[in-house]
Amino acid sequence: MRSTRIFVTGANGQLGRELRALAVDFSAYEFFFFDRATLPIEDPDASHAFLAREKPQWLINCAAFTAVDKAESEKETAFLINGDAPGYLAKACRDHNTYLIHISTDYVFDGSSSTPLKETDPTSPINTYGASKLDGERQALQKYPDGTLIIRTSWVYSEFGNNFVRTMIRLMKERPAINVVNDQIGAPTYAADLAAAIMRIISNHTHNSPKASSTTSAPAFTPGIFHYSNEGRISWYEFALAIRDAIGSACVVNPISTAQYPTPAKRPHYSLLDKTHIRETYNLPIPEWHPSLLTCLRKLGIPSR
Repeated sequence: MRSTRIFVTGANGQLGRELRALAVDFSAYEFFFFDRATLPIEDPDASHAFLAREKPQWLINCAAFTAVDKAESEKETAFLINGDAPGYLAKACRDHNTYLIHISTDYVFDGSSSTPLKETDPTSPINTYGASKLDGERQALQKYPDGTLIIRTSWVYSEFGNNFVRTMIRLMKERPAINVVNDQIGAPTYAADLAAAIMRIISNHTHNSPKASSTTSAPAFTPGIFHYSNEGRISWYEFALAIRDAIGSACVVNPISTAQYPTPAKRPHYSLLDKTHIRETYNLPIPEWHPSLLTCLRKLGIPSR
């Protein structure tokens, strides 16, 4: 019997690389990792032909145009990769009975809330990146409502690639003082925790788990939109302080306002996500942000204090 095949796009991004690292713990599955050169998700014919030939049971779409500021000047590309491509993938997945897990963002909200954001709250992105990701959500759900699971996440970091944690570590080594925004509120997401959550969803799915049986009480696949980040509530400034203290840096971290740090793309002031829906639907344990930060630092070879 052919084993469950899991295809991952965006293989060189933070989540893609964390899924690759995690794959060794899931030997019952066949993993295949793709970048845009090996699977051009913006080409609907190529995506359809590829899935028709390979027939995976799951496709995890981690691919995205994530350069938030650059998206303001490259809107067409942002909407192609973040908007149209998820729709193409969803249609191909629908036609070939493949479940689609698509990664989205807290940036679909405008940041005006003062309470944790639910999946049913109104969306109103304030930058091109958020608008393009919202377009991708809508296209994917429209094309494949019964087989698409969208996970919105926030403030993603990992031991791989460019992210806030790695940038802070570098700057704290190079400079005696840095300024960090203190009026944007949310929760970090350690990409390794998100990867583990995705694999828990897949492996617990009764009809696809290699360990499933008639007595299994694992949750069935539930499509729709879900929120996931680590637990907690902090600002970027507080996150930077935690990094500084953990690595034992003497760098001075100064709090500043968003207005003091202008960027081409606006950022939402409030991005805290309510995780109740994904926790209850898929029986997911969600780690607190601080222990996950320390785990990431250890993987980076930095002993935390």
